[in-house]
Amino acid sequence: MSRVRGGAARSQNCSLFYAKSKPGSDYKMAIVVSKKISKIAVERNRIRRRLYEIIRTSHVFDAIPIQAVFVVHSRTLADMPHEELEKSILKIAVQAIKKLP
Repeated sequence: MSRVRGGAARSQNCSLFYAKSKPGSDYKMAIVVSKKISKIAVERNRIRRRLYEIIRTSHVFDAIPIQAVFVVHSRTLADMPHEELEKSILKIAVQAIKKLP
């Protein structure tokens, strides 16, 4: 029987599923943008690049042993203004960090 060690934080446009890693390890992150969101690979990759860059430059997960997976629910993230997108993503990330044991 497995034990759930993580949780989820959700917003209107995406979800963040997370679990705690071994102490002393760096964070690991993945972003999932399915073909249901956009049939065009360029748009899916644009969303991924934007989210990776926000997490990288904000240093929100630095020095926190966490495994995180962002699942995108809306293609509006491709065209959303950077400030609004950053605010939304960081809000979800902070919720996840606060819930970690």
